[in-house]
Amino acid sequence: MVRTQIYLTDEQKLRLERLAAASGKRQSEVIREALDAYLAARGAQDWKEAFAAVRGMWAGRDGLVDLVRGLRAEWERRLERTYR
Repeated sequence: MVRTQIYLTDEQKLRLERLAAASGKRQSEVIREALDAYLAARGAQDWKEAFAAVRGMWAGRDGLVDLVRGLRAEWERRLERTYR
C-alpha cells in the first residue's frame, strides 16, 4: 500500500468519522472502499463512452467480409509461424 494525504472539508471529516465508527472500520478503510466504488463506476463509464464513440464506424462500408477473412488469414499465418 502507498500512503497519501488528502484534504477534507469539516463536514466530510465529521461524516467520515461517523461512518467509520458506525461500521467498525478505520477511516482509511472507508475511504479506500469509497474510492474503489468510484473508480469501478468511472471505469464502466469510460468503457461506455469509448463504445459510443466508435458506434457506427463501419456503417456504409463495403467489403467487410473480405476484410475479416483477410484478418483471420493473417492471424492464422502468425499462429502457424509462432506455434509450429
